[in-house]
Amino acid sequence: MTIGIVDQGRVRVVTITRPDRRNAVDPATAEALFEAFRAFDADDRLSVAVLTGAGGDFCSGFDLEAAASGDARAWIARCAIPEDWADAAREPLPGPMGPTRLVLRKPVIAAIEGHAVAGGLELALWCDMRVAAETAAFGVYCRRWGVPLIDGGTVRLPRLVGEGRARDLILTGRRVPAAEAHAIGLVDRLVPEGEALAAALALAEDLARFPQGCLRADRASVGLDGRELARRLRREWRSIEVLETEGIAGAARFVAGAGRGGAFD
Repeated sequence: MTIGIVDQGRVRVVTITRPDRRNAVDPATAEALFEAFRAFDADDRLSVAVLTGAGGDFCSGFDLEAAASGDARAWIARCAIPEDWADAAREPLPGPMGPTRLVLRKPVIAAIEGHAVAGGLELALWCDMRVAAETAAFGVYCRRWGVPLIDGGTVRLPRLVGEGRARDLILTGRRVPAAEAHAIGLVDRLVPEGEALAAALALAEDLARFPQGCLRADRASVGLDGRELARRLRREWRSIEVLETEGIAGAARFVAGAGRGGAFD
């Protein structure tokens, strides 16, 4: 199994379990995450979910080895957004990272240790709140490999940190330490190393105690509705052509060892 699922009362914990790959998401993991969060949203016994990663990292993004080898082609094709996709809430589609296009009725909290970068950053942005260890790091690390943000990163990041800061992070691909991420609003709660999951669980349990109808109604009012989200994600998806012209070659360079242990680590 590439993910783990554990329920604690009204809280579901979903864990990416590929620590040997820094929890990089391959097609099987993406599909498992997509189905796990659809099941969570449909289960009336559950109120809040926590998304985390095993082994000291949240998620290092999409598995570039799968991208370079061609193993991901069928999955990426399945994730294609048709031009007539009108409503993300009514017509659920998987994203390359899995659940990033889902519009859930219930909140999800990211518990972040280590790296939340590239597609892993996009997974964190999809969540309603982010609890991070003081030693965590964020960034659009896929910038150096020519792999575009196609899991809502260009849609959600500006809403969280403002357009100017979003352009900085997106264009430079630089490492963003947890303290800076907290200062600019990318992270909501900062906790000591090793305590992100416990803090996220405590927060989730607090949210689960509230009257859920009211909480969900207010939450829905804050976010993009399904039609607006679909429109913006359709526009973002047009960058997929860059994956063929630059991204596959960049993924191959990464797999060959270029940049490993470099400035973005």
